[in-house]
Amino acid sequence: MNGIHSTAAASLLRALGSGRRTAIDSGRRTAIDAWLGRAALVTLRYGLILILLYFGAFKFTEVEARAIEPLIAPSPLLGWTYAFMGVQGVSTVIGVTEILIASLIALRPWSARACAIGSLAAVPTFVTTLSFLFTTPGIWVDVPGFALRVPNELGAFVLKDVFLLGAALLSAAEAFAASRPARAAS
Repeated sequence: MNGIHSTAAASLLRALGSGRRTAIDSGRRTAIDAWLGRAALVTLRYGLILILLYFGAFKFTEVEARAIEPLIAPSPLLGWTYAFMGVQGVSTVIGVTEILIASLIALRPWSARACAIGSLAAVPTFVTTLSFLFTTPGIWVDVPGFALRVPNELGAFVLKDVFLLGAALLSAAEAFAASRPARAAS
């Protein structure tokens, strides 16, 4: 390393170590912060879309319809729907809803408003799913040597919706902000 670079590197290391930002460092950090924020948002939004599409399509199968029955049947929010639509009918309606929500969110490059609506529509979906942690018998189990009850395999699967809920909220916030008309400069 030549003297100029080693001096600059030493100054930068001292500034970073002290928590103080140099002018050069500040610009780079701003660019990195912006890139990371955008990458996080895109990853969360399109991960949300993929999961909704994948599991939405899977709801059309008998295997998935039977797999979600133990979660939905004891639910006061949805359990009653089996009497009207049957196991496959309920699963199909959920699948159509998930695919529609994913499609709205995926419209973000063309319509921030559609994305915001889809993202907000995902919120009650995940809140409902998370409610299954409280309404499904046997979803929490005791483990020898651990003081707290833990979710079984089905419960662990449901817990992923905490992150999906956060992704939907972040997607909605960004899309709503982007859909507002820009204010004229004063």
